[in-house]
Amino acid sequence: MLAKEIKPGTVVNYNGAPVLINAVTVQTPSARGAATLYKFRGRNLVAKQKVDLTLKGTESLDEADFQRRDVKLMYLDATDMHLLDQVDYNQYSLPLEDVEAERPYITEGLEGMRALIYNDECVGLQLPLTVELLVTQCDPGVKGDSATKRSKPATLETGLIVQVPEYLSQGERVKVDTRTGDYLSRA
Repeated sequence: MLAKEIKPGTVVNYNGAPVLINAVTVQTPSARGAATLYKFRGRNLVAKQKVDLTLKGTESLDEADFQRRDVKLMYLDATDMHLLDQVDYNQYSLPLEDVEAERPYITEGLEGMRALIYNDECVGLQLPLTVELLVTQCDPGVKGDSATKRSKPATLETGLIVQVPEYLSQGERVKVDTRTGDYLSRA
C-alpha cells in the first residue's frame, strides 16, 4: 500500500508488528523535484507503543493481516475485560491496563465496538466515534441559563467527568466523542 493511500484507521505492518495509524500529516515540498513527505502517527498494537513514521509518497508499507470483529462487553473481573464476538461467539480477554483509555466509554449494551484481531489474538479495541451515556451526577440547571455558553462538570454512568452546558440535569443522556472525551449534544 503506497504512503499516499494510507488513511487514519488503517493497520499496516511496520517492523514486523501491526501499527494502527491514528493521524496523517502531508508535507509538500517547496523546491522542484523534491518528494512529498507523509508523516504518520500510530500505535503498535502488540507492544502498545506510539510509532512515528515518515515516508515519501512513492514508498509503501504492507497492510497487516488483520481483522475487526464486532464484540459486546460480557463482564469485567479484577484483571481483564471479557468480550464476546457477535458473529461466531468466540470470547476474547484484554488486560484492564491495555484498555484503560477506552474503559470510560464502554457500557454493557454498547453497539459498534470492535475487537482488533491479529494472528487470532485480540490486541485492542476500536470504539465508535460517539457514545451515549447517562448523566448520573451534576449540579441542577437554573432556569434562564440556556442563553449563556457556560458549562459545568457532570459525572456520567461510567465515572467519566465531562463539561456540559448548564441547562443539562441529572438523568439525561448525552453524546460524548470517544476520541477527545468532549460533550457533543443531548442524546
